[in-house]
Amino acid sequence: MTRTGGCPYLADNSDLVSGISRIGRILRRRLVSGRRGGTARGVGSSAVTTAGVIRVSAVVLRDATGAVLTVRKRGTSRFMLPGGKPETGETPAQTAVREVQEEVGLTLRVETLRPLGVLRAAAANEDGFEVEADVFEHALDAPVAVGAEIAELRWLDPDAPLPPDLAPLLRDRVLPLLQASPRP
Repeated sequence: MTRTGGCPYLADNSDLVSGISRIGRILRRRLVSGRRGGTARGVGSSAVTTAGVIRVSAVVLRDATGAVLTVRKRGTSRFMLPGGKPETGETPAQTAVREVQEEVGLTLRVETLRPLGVLRAAAANEDGFEVEADVFEHALDAPVAVGAEIAELRWLDPDAPLPPDLAPLLRDRVLPLLQASPRP
């Protein structure tokens, strides 16, 4: 079958995108777990502290009503806080600032981040792994927009019944912490 544009061996380009996404997930899992050697962006000694633990930074951003911004990354089904894995030499706060800029277009300053703690939970997108996150809070002072690897933004009312598609770190660790502490 020959078509104009796209790959002639696939029914449509969505098959190609799906296949590439699947290969990327498999390679990421292998790199994170140490199989097949090599490193990926943000995955290395600073991102994986011990076998099965992935280091990340995440940021709580709330609107004027107290709703928390959550993101769903492309190829995933769980909503989580904006954030991600460190690049070589970054501090957790620097990682948080960079990831928020890439994912939702906000420019934060390291000195205005408020640390909430280092929290640990099952990883949302890497079966068999845990995530250990330096979690920060920052005032939301500008509009947000979908960026980088983000598929969807969603505001979450932390006092309402929680949807079933939240990442374990957000659902089990961050939201209870927010509910137990006063808003800045």
